[in-house]
Amino acid sequence: MLKKIRVDIENRQKAVKIPTGLRMLIRRCCHAALDLEGVEGTALVDVTLVDNDLIHQINLEQRGIDAPTDVLSFPLGENGEFEVHPETGEKLIGNIVLSLEQAQKQAEDFGHSFNREVGYLTVHSMFHLLGYDHVNGGLEAVHMREKEETVMDQIGLSRINSYVLDE
Repeated sequence: MLKKIRVDIENRQKAVKIPTGLRMLIRRCCHAALDLEGVEGTALVDVTLVDNDLIHQINLEQRGIDAPTDVLSFPLGENGEFEVHPETGEKLIGNIVLSLEQAQKQAEDFGHSFNREVGYLTVHSMFHLLGYDHVNGGLEAVHMREKEETVMDQIGLSRINSYVLDE
């Protein structure tokens, strides 16, 4: 069980107005993922909210991919071992860069709420920070997806409850 988790959120975009409660949702997602994985002690996660232009630039610089994306994960640990902040003793889990502009578009495309999309992208990124990957498919991708959905259920944003139905 975590003693304390700090989620630092920096807004570096003006494309999307941040709805009330979104920062709290992001923090809940980070807490739930770390809790599910049994990470103990104190921890720090940095989240930067950006627009498509900035995530495009970061994606190109860091991954050589010349396109915007929804979320990028920059882990600071490996195999459950994390760097530790020398002054605070916090485990440095990593950095999440999330495009609110892309999240808004995907929420519309998938027919669910903006909160569910941001929540899912945060949870997805957290599992990348914790060492999970889906790129090669197979059981690893299935295992990661199951964990994501478990956390989404725990925070009340399960797939079943999140779709908007036209009447």
